[in-house]
Amino acid sequence: MTIEEGQLAPDFTLPDADGTGVRLSELRGHPVVVYFYPKDDTAGCTQEAKDFTCLAQEFKRAKVALLGISPDSVASHRKFRDKYDLGVRLLSDEGHEVAEAYGVWVQKSMYGRTYMGVERATFLIDKPGRIARCWPKVKVAGHAEHVLEAAQALQG
Repeated sequence: MTIEEGQLAPDFTLPDADGTGVRLSELRGHPVVVYFYPKDDTAGCTQEAKDFTCLAQEFKRAKVALLGISPDSVASHRKFRDKYDLGVRLLSDEGHEVAEAYGVWVQKSMYGRTYMGVERATFLIDKPGRIARCWPKVKVAGHAEHVLEAAQALQG
């Protein structure tokens, strides 16, 4: 499934690092950034989470919710959040249903081996719950800043 700008964002309910359920549709009325990342405590994923954390107050000032999603467990997210003092709400998609709904659960290849995993991608969801912007195949450097600019413009 491919997610396109303008379509209604697929709703979901996932547990955060404290085990509290987060339902996307309950966040309507404010923009939401949903970023998918492959794995807790790996180089690129850690840098991305730190970059979003550095800008978390800016997102908050713009009244934009910030959600990071990976297939890691609630316990893994809690450890990852606490280790780096992350200011991003991390959600556990262990069954990868949400990643599939957003089209980011894909076949990957590393060292000649193919496997299924999360393709790093970000979605900016507007107040009514529609996809305002998509960033597929994200490169981490500078990404959080670009997302913040787009979120601020959406609010402007």
